[in-house]
Amino acid sequence: MSGARTPVGPTEKGAGRQTVTISFAGFNRAWAAWIGDRLERRGLRVVYLRWDSPSGIPLEDLLRDLKLAEGRILIVVSEWYFQLGPRTHEEWNAALRAVVGPDPSRFAAVSVTTSAVPAASAVLAAVDLTNMGAEEAERRLLDRLDLPAQPQSEPAHDARRGPRFPAAMPEVWGGVPRRNTRFTGRETLLNDAYHLLQGAEPGAGVLTLHGMSGVGKTQTAAEYVYRFGSEYDVVWWVNAEKRVGYRRLLAELAPKLGLATGQEYGERLRAVRDSLRRGDPYARWLLVLDGADEPDQIWDLVPTGPGHVLITSRNPEWTEHNSRLLEVPVYQRYESVAFIRRRAPRLTEAEADQLAEALEDLPLLLDQTAGWLNDSDLSVDDYIGLLEGGIDQDVVKVSADFPLAFQTAWSILLNKLRETVPESVDLLRLCTFFAPGFVPVRLLKEMPHDELPEQVAGLLNDPLLWNKAINQLRQYSVVRLESHDTTADDPSATGESLYLHRMVHQIVGEDMPAEDREEFITVVRQALAAADPRRPTDPDLWPAYAEIVPHLKYADVLNSTDPAIQRLVFNCLRYMYFSGEYRAGIKLGERALATWRALLGEAHPRIWELTYHYANLLRAVGDYARTEAIERVAVDHLRQERGPQDLEHLRASSGLAADLRGLGRYDEAFQVSQWTLAAYRELLGEQDSRTLNAQNNLGATLVLLGRYEEALESDRRTLEARRQLLRARHPWTLYSETSYAIDLRLLGRYGEAESVQTKNVREQLRVLGAKNPYTLKARHNLACCHYRSGDREQAGKLFADVLEQSERVLGETNPDTLRYAVSQSCFTREHGDIDQARELSEATIARYEVMLAEGHPFVAGARANHALILRGVGERDHAHVLVEQALTDMTAAVGPDHPWTLGCAVNASALRSLVGDPESAAELSGTTAARAAEVLGRTHPLTLSARIARAADLRSLRDGRQAEKLEQEALSDLAATLGPQHVHTISARARSRPFWDFEPQTT
Repeated sequence: MSGARTPVGPTEKGAGRQTVTISFAGFNRAWAAWIGDRLERRGLRVVYLRWDSPSGIPLEDLLRDLKLAEGRILIVVSEWYFQLGPRTHEEWNAALRAVVGPDPSRFAAVSVTTSAVPAASAVLAAVDLTNMGAEEAERRLLDRLDLPAQPQSEPAHDARRGPRFPAAMPEVWGGVPRRNTRFTGRETLLNDAYHLLQGAEPGAGVLTLHGMSGVGKTQTAAEYVYRFGSEYDVVWWVNAEKRVGYRRLLAELAPKLGLATGQEYGERLRAVRDSLRRGDPYARWLLVLDGADEPDQIWDLVPTGPGHVLITSRNPEWTEHNSRLLEVPVYQRYESVAFIRRRAPRLTEAEADQLAEALEDLPLLLDQTAGWLNDSDLSVDDYIGLLEGGIDQDVVKVSADFPLAFQTAWSILLNKLRETVPESVDLLRLCTFFAPGFVPVRLLKEMPHDELPEQVAGLLNDPLLWNKAINQLRQYSVVRLESHDTTADDPSATGESLYLHRMVHQIVGEDMPAEDREEFITVVRQALAAADPRRPTDPDLWPAYAEIVPHLKYADVLNSTDPAIQRLVFNCLRYMYFSGEYRAGIKLGERALATWRALLGEAHPRIWELTYHYANLLRAVGDYARTEAIERVAVDHLRQERGPQDLEHLRASSGLAADLRGLGRYDEAFQVSQWTLAAYRELLGEQDSRTLNAQNNLGATLVLLGRYEEALESDRRTLEARRQLLRARHPWTLYSETSYAIDLRLLGRYGEAESVQTKNVREQLRVLGAKNPYTLKARHNLACCHYRSGDREQAGKLFADVLEQSERVLGETNPDTLRYAVSQSCFTREHGDIDQARELSEATIARYEVMLAEGHPFVAGARANHALILRGVGERDHAHVLVEQALTDMTAAVGPDHPWTLGCAVNASALRSLVGDPESAAELSGTTAARAAEVLGRTHPLTLSARIARAADLRSLRDGRQAEKLEQEALSDLAATLGPQHVHTISARARSRPFWDFEPQTT
């Protein structure tokens, strides 16, 4: 960077100096920015000049060119400044004596390092800025440049906050890999990344470094952090390869931000994202998502706000998720040469060029090869000869994923490792049965060592041998040693993780004898089983499961017949179900069923247990027809094989009842649920958790049948028993409390329902977090409670937020999401943009029609709601036809006395009146009011709506006397039941025709 030159003023103390040129190594950009800001505040003009030292140009010539810069030249002295090239200290001493020595007044310097620098740099008279605060550093800088201490002008307000003092670490720092002191090049890439992020609009500072494996994306991101991290108050690095792990690691930022949350990571995650979005307490934050190769899995969890997000990924699809892309290519040849010579100083420039060409400039391969080649007496020519076919090509299987040079180079490196520390190869091979990336090797050290193979036991039991193996792998850049806990500064404080690159992981896995493979995979499986917390329903233990799950595939746990390993699979499936990780759980369940059927046989007991967990996950995404078929096979087999009172048969029967509920076959579901509950009570008693689960399921069925009073009593008993048997904050207890609040609301007891649900939501947020499916259900019911109580503002915010979160977490076609979409559409119809309501309603109906059979009550109900939208936009005839069809379908689906049918009838009577058929409208509203009073009671809100509608229809028939009598009675009951100022009472008093909104219930 440079600008127009002006004459340099005198250099004597106190004289004016208009321009200062700051010369700095790229690594020290933060120091240059801070120094420049301090000088500009005192009226100086600052020119920034990044120092480069191409090896082909003599140092003396470069320093003479530097003297052409404007004004006083201020050099930021650091080890980086003198290492570029690379140059020896002897070269530097000679150049400094020749160029700076005769004219020292043109130069000044500050030192920002404690490392050794060339002796002749003393001619620069650098003042030390290390190990001190910003005020003292500024005082020394100004004194060195003969400048007054007071700024010429300070900004009138904080619109321009200067750069942070580089020696001051960010207030919050976590998870960042150690700095790679051999990092070379990438200057343009780093500068582009910096300017793209700094120039982004607030909320849009998201940048993805993308490129092939081994190209150095992670190292580039880490260098960005160290180079520019001082400009942020918060720097947080997370491994983002898997959604579950990413959520956990991001949640761990909560206590560092000083957020008051509980221990559960769902609650912490919500608080962190909200804090970053608001920029409170820190607006200058940097979040690094490393290895985010599946954007569709985590894009919805990428924070927005005033800070920056830096992503590393092999996947360029991040551009579809509001991220800028910056490609990380292989090294340019000069970068390769410089890197090799720094890594292997014994090699000449020509040899480094030769090696770089052979290794195709791939940074990972350059790092590993140059590292051990420097310690070897093998010549570069001989090594390249090996690469070109001088060794057995069968040592490593050829894979299309890697260049041939990479495979061959790895064969050579593995041989080197075997010759020096053979245990390092054993450790490396153990690591390949974990997922690539961060390998939690501490799990190996924490597992019982009683029955380990001798070869592995020696490695795990001998700390010296263990450290020797790890150091050997680190020396050749095969692995990085990282802290397992992103909040710890010292890896040894919490146990360590090795970072194993994906390319290394794959190629080592391919190059393994069969006997070693069997031995090592067994050890890793045992380590994972030993790490199983064995309580997958406990949210406090979900972080442990989130850590285990990514490794199941690589340890091939499904091909193990060990009961402990199989129990781990079941527990992981249950964790995925309860935490809402449905899609990942379904994939695991599908693979497990296929593998275990072949391994164990179709009728093995494990198959039926697996079927139960798999069906739960499928049911959670609305695949009811498929789950019914699966559960019927299980029920029929288990009844015939073990009898109807068998616990496995009862569990399968409970699953079948849930499928029937999903399919809208509520009477059948009730029969199965009732029988199952009776059997559990007989076998296990009233207080067993399985009995209470069955009672919970019966309550859900009663709600769907419209038998709200019975549901309330059933759910009340379940809630009280779960509070005693489990605990008040157990997820199942909280779920029962939500069910109880829903029952109260459906009975029209809005005040009680809102009180219970408000308390419940606070607990859900604390225990499960805002995005857990249980919490979303609770928050949705709270929105309904607000709406029914007349608090439209709170209801509207909650409806919109719950739908948005559910779409992101569960997907747009999930049954829960569709329930929330129905509510949002109804609310928007009355209090928002009716065109948006129509669009959402049409999309919801279309999804229901794909998911559910024609005639399903949910389809009929959604169409009844849509008729109200059509009425609102003036399409009366279309609305009339649609609501009549909905009434017919709902009657066929659930019977004439179901509250849903009665609600459809209230709407249908209104449309009949609107299209000019007052006689038919009055007949329907009269029948509806009588049935509602009988089924729900005289003062239930739906009955009151029907009575008000009946009065309106009588008035249309000019029976004013009877209409007035009915209306006054209904208004009196409304005021007594809901209050004289309730929105429904006020609306009825104004003679606004009442309507009914269909609300799908949980199945």
